[in-house]
Amino acid sequence: MDRAHQLRLLSQGEIVVRGRVVDSSNQALLVAVRLEGAEALACYKAEAGERPLWDFPGGLWRREVAAYELDQLLGVDLVPPTVARDDAPFGPGSLQWWIEGATDDHYFTLRDREDFDAPARALAVLDVVANNADRKAGHVLFDGQRYWAIDHGLCFHRDDKLRTVLWEFAGEPVARDLLARVARVADGHTGALARWLSPDELALTQWRSGALVEAGVYPSPDENGEWPPYPWPLI
Repeated sequence: MDRAHQLRLLSQGEIVVRGRVVDSSNQALLVAVRLEGAEALACYKAEAGERPLWDFPGGLWRREVAAYELDQLLGVDLVPPTVARDDAPFGPGSLQWWIEGATDDHYFTLRDREDFDAPARALAVLDVVANNADRKAGHVLFDGQRYWAIDHGLCFHRDDKLRTVLWEFAGEPVARDLLARVARVADGHTGALARWLSPDELALTQWRSGALVEAGVYPSPDENGEWPPYPWPLI
């Protein structure tokens, strides 16, 4: 099924809850989505099931949608198709295409694969621009053919909160074509992001984009900063 049909199915399909995603911290649900004879699985994250956080406002699912929109703007294509649904069984939330056939691999088992270098570098850029505060190794999936990145509810904070396991590119140059797309975001080509982020969050996303373009290299972890540069647990 091509991307357009995936998005249409997620946006318009009937949602049937199948069960809870094991080990999810915010009551993520596995659902079936059905439309005109087509059916697929998706991950449904409802605002009603979110655990309150002291530093992020409610509605983390909006950041999941924003991360997909940013992924598309940057041409990274690692975040599974993700949409917002107001008519879902437990109220407003995000629906993300379920990655079937995902192996037991994670970032630390995938990092030595030759074909993983380019996707990993692209993902590192996405996380810098999105200010991802929780890029665990387990949030990187492999379905046997390609790589995916999931769980973006803790992104786009106004404070610098980058916490990731992808630090090995620190100080290395960002690819020109990827940097050019980052520059477009810095210049205001932000697509639908304004729908999902506050004005401050959007402005800071543009600022981070501009700072990355100006530096031209991947940032280095600040071991003495206010926030730890690594997520916990790592996987």
